[in-house]
Amino acid sequence: MLSIVIPSYHRSDLLARCLTTVTAHAPPGTEVIVVDDASPGACAARTAAAFAGVRVVRQARRGGFAAAANAGIRAASGWVVELLNDDTEVQPGWADAALRWFAEPTIAAVAPLVLAWPEGTIIDSAGDDYDFGGFARKRGHGQRLAAEFLQPCFVFGASAAAAFYRRAALQQVGLFPVSFGAYFEDVDLACRLQRAGWQTRYEPASRVLHHVAASHGRPRRRLLEQQSRNEERLFWRNLAGDEYRRALPRHAAVLLGKAWRRWQEGTLTPWLIGRLRAFRDGLAALVGRGGLDGRVGG
Repeated sequence: MLSIVIPSYHRSDLLARCLTTVTAHAPPGTEVIVVDDASPGACAARTAAAFAGVRVVRQARRGGFAAAANAGIRAASGWVVELLNDDTEVQPGWADAALRWFAEPTIAAVAPLVLAWPEGTIIDSAGDDYDFGGFARKRGHGQRLAAEFLQPCFVFGASAAAAFYRRAALQQVGLFPVSFGAYFEDVDLACRLQRAGWQTRYEPASRVLHHVAASHGRPRRRLLEQQSRNEERLFWRNLAGDEYRRALPRHAAVLLGKAWRRWQEGTLTPWLIGRLRAFRDGLAALVGRGGLDGRVGG
């Protein structure tokens, strides 16, 4: 059985649209769980209550995307769990196209083709890529949908805006790192799945529309700092042994390149603060501990 977990905080209008498409197009027997991340006035819970059969898990206090997603996964009963942002709209047949890949025992996750709402002609994500020099990106982000993205393939990871996961794989490697809050938590999970020998498949026939940045709007200074901090923490959490000697020169080059780009964009200060906060948080203590704050039973 498939369980769909939708963390939500305050965008009831978007959540209602998401649930309308999910309840219309989900396979029979699908479990749908909305995690109300301590929304103001329980607006997320009240919105979900209008949809028959949708369960609500309400957090006592706001914990961010990773904590809310983990709570929903722990409450789910399906052997495959899909994470969905509340600002997404699923398309007919999206679930069946993804679920067929789980017949292969090595597949831990399936990444749908996530397209920018409303036209669905610009790619938001065709799976995630990660360079162990410390650079993560969404495949195809911002590009017009073209033939190269219309074939299934193996990818590094799946964007948690709309990602299917095998529960057994999550039980093995752990859930999202709660300390991240949001951003790069899905890449951290992908690193642990890769290291454990699991694979992720991209399936373009599984399509989801995404109201890109609708929940946050234009990135604010604090958001830019958080993204920078998490990306740096991601690098240090997912190296082991002599990988450091090979990765550090490349990481230094990545940092220089990113700093130059941020300077040109006028966002160098929040980017630097985020990196410094990653070090302040104690990167040495994080080495080799990837995901310990997101265990299934923790």
